[in-house]
Amino acid sequence: MRIIAFLIIFSFVNLLHAQNEVQADMNKNIQPTIMVIPFAPKGVQLRDAYEKNELVRIAVTKVKEGFDSRGVNTIDLRGKLKQSANTAALQDGQEESDKDDVIRNSGADIYVEVEATKDKSSTGNSATVIMTAYDAFSGESFANKVSTSQKFYTDNFDQLVQKALEKEIENFLNTINSKFNDIVTNGRTVTMNIGIEEGSKFNFESEVGKDGDLLSEAIETWIQAHSFKNYYHIQGITSTKLFFDIVKVPLRDDEGNNFRLSKFAGDFRKYLNNVGLTTSTTYNGNNIVISIKSK
Repeated sequence: MRIIAFLIIFSFVNLLHAQNEVQADMNKNIQPTIMVIPFAPKGVQLRDAYEKNELVRIAVTKVKEGFDSRGVNTIDLRGKLKQSANTAALQDGQEESDKDDVIRNSGADIYVEVEATKDKSSTGNSATVIMTAYDAFSGESFANKVSTSQKFYTDNFDQLVQKALEKEIENFLNTINSKFNDIVTNGRTVTMNIGIEEGSKFNFESEVGKDGDLLSEAIETWIQAHSFKNYYHIQGITSTKLFFDIVKVPLRDDEGNNFRLSKFAGDFRKYLNNVGLTTSTTYNGNNIVISIKSK
């Protein structure tokens, strides 16, 4: 009997180990999709930043080519700008930065903003390229590199931009991949600010559901069950406010599509509806703000 029990336990441990290895291999196969865009100062549309500055346009192209040559999945900015223009034509009167529209509809995991400047002098000319990578989901900065080419007696700034990029693009991409791999393993961070609407006859200390849990307890139980690897953290709670400063969500959903914050919030809304509560929800990047009221 001891031998049989040992074999059962041994087989179970091996099965768990094999499952973990499969999951690890799947994680390794998830690669980021990156879109390279020009830096657009406040008040400047992305299209203008791209089309009206030849050096920046060259730099954006060179950075994308550098990623492509290293096997990175990239999204072409020009196609997304055209798509954004078509959308804007159908939504006349709605004010929105085309940068926001392009990033939101790109399907990119990460976007890289590029700046480029010329430096002309009597000792030779050089080009400086600044690259900053952001998480397209949260806007969190992933990596930043400033690279300047050596000085040459040439006016070929295409080549000077290329020289500047050759110095740092590999290190820049390695930093991006490191940050992205951490997201694949540990999930992305969402914050949830949940409040009780003024004048409501209940609060987070009120009992809800068949089990008589406090509303705060019921919400925490739901968040624990639906957060990635059950990881979350409550920063503060009062009778009318509940703030989760960390709720981990996966990079992809069960079908392999990009995880949608609206789906997560929608499932939470349905849960609260089942216990007799209604909500209004707003989003700001990776932040969810929810107001609860009784039906």
